Amino acid sequence: MARSTFRFWFTVIAVPSLVVVSALGYLAWRQSVPGIRASLDPVPRWIGVKTPLAVDLRAARGGVRSMQIRLRQGSAKVVILQQAFTGSPTNDQRVALQVTGATLGLREGAATLEVLARDGFWRPIRVDDRPILTTQVTLDLTPPSLEVVAATRYWAQGGGGLVVLRSKGASRVAVTVGGLAFPAYPAGPAEASLFVDIVALPWNYQSGTAITAVAHDEAGNVTSRAVAVEVKPRRFKTDTIEIKDEFLERKLPELLPEHAGTIAPGDLIAAFLTVNRDKRKEAEEAKRALAAKTQPRPLWEGVFVQPSNTKVFSNFAETRTYRYQGQVVDTQIHFGYDLAAVQHGPVPAANSGVVVFAGPLSIYGNAVVVDHGLGLQTLYGHLSSIAVKEGDAVAKEQELGRTASTGLALGDHLHYEVLINGVSVTPLEWGDATWIRDHVGRPLREASLPLIESVTPATAQDEAGQAATRRRRAARSR
Repeated sequence: MARSTFRFWFTVIAVPSLVVVSALGYLAWRQSVPGIRASLDPVPRWIGVKTPLAVDLRAARGGVRSMQIRLRQGSAKVVILQQAFTGSPTNDQRVALQVTGATLGLREGAATLEVLARDGFWRPIRVDDRPILTTQVTLDLTPPSLEVVAATRYWAQGGGGLVVLRSKGASRVAVTVGGLAFPAYPAGPAEASLFVDIVALPWNYQSGTAITAVAHDEAGNVTSRAVAVEVKPRRFKTDTIEIKDEFLERKLPELLPEHAGTIAPGDLIAAFLTVNRDKRKEAEEAKRALAAKTQPRPLWEGVFVQPSNTKVFSNFAETRTYRYQGQVVDTQIHFGYDLAAVQHGPVPAANSGVVVFAGPLSIYGNAVVVDHGLGLQTLYGHLSSIAVKEGDAVAKEQELGRTASTGLALGDHLHYEVLINGVSVTPLEWGDATWIRDHVGRPLREASLPLIESVTPATAQDEAGQAATRRRRAARSR
């Protein structure tokens, strides 16, 4: 009897309690499953006229079903994006958009960016109007100011020039030439808001290609101004180079070490084309990358010097046609000068600067790259030995190494280039004191920016004063 009573009450009390506890545990588990996590890439600090925004969403269970991005400013709340995700549930979603700040109806100043999202997982209690991510931003809808203060008047295809800009509120200032961008660097007193930019016109510059100054602020607002200059076209020389088996057998193992030894005769020309095209392209990319190591101030003074007792035997932007066994196999552009000298002749720095590269550089063999500041650099290739290392400060005409024929060189010589932000320009200009004075120094003087005094021409008043002084000295000497 007692046992039957126990079973009865156990059935009446314990079993339902167990069911209730299990149900509560199940509901608690349901409730405890994490909701969607969100992250911004990158985390924005500003919202401007056009600001890119990317949100990554990850659901633990049930997939991402919907999301909302909004801005809150005081009592105002503006939905930037509302999106539902249909189809098979996916736990990972990425949403990329461009926020057009001027259309939001909010004032400039502080605001809160909020992200809300809903997954497809059932929970007993849902609160879907609570942000899963918030970040503080600043609405900035005012673009930076930008003025072209001075610029080189006359430019030449394959050459360079200098532009002085004034910009307030900008985080980045540059001059663009087609698809190329040349960074500008702050110069002079901070209150003047001046920037100086050395700019290159590539050898293949097309007449009419826009030369444009551009200022960006941190909010993504952009201001642009045309740089009015006259561009003179240039004609560049051509040359034909005969490729011999002996040269290929000697050079290709050095330039293609991955082949691990000699290259079969039937593969020589294919291997040469790999070097002349792919390795040449790699070298150009390396030069562009080295441009980022420039100093934001000039390190050079005066004219760039060519090594004494050398002669130019191959010119800048020369179109080279390569022939093998009587057939044209390739055409490439030769950047820089090839300078003939005595074998293993000394290689001096063309001007003062800092070494940003010293070592093997693809088709250039053993090479040195010297940074002269403001994006201006010089390259010295085909060396037998290198006398400097990366980070060394060098003086004008200090020995950098000795000539040879390393890399893709037919014989002992120096390959010399002048680079502006990684773009090769003719060395002829930078070896001409008059050109430097007129194309670099004059716009600096017009902007009252004594950045490189050694190349800045005197004003007419200064020249008159100097002439009077010379006359007085001459009179006293008589």
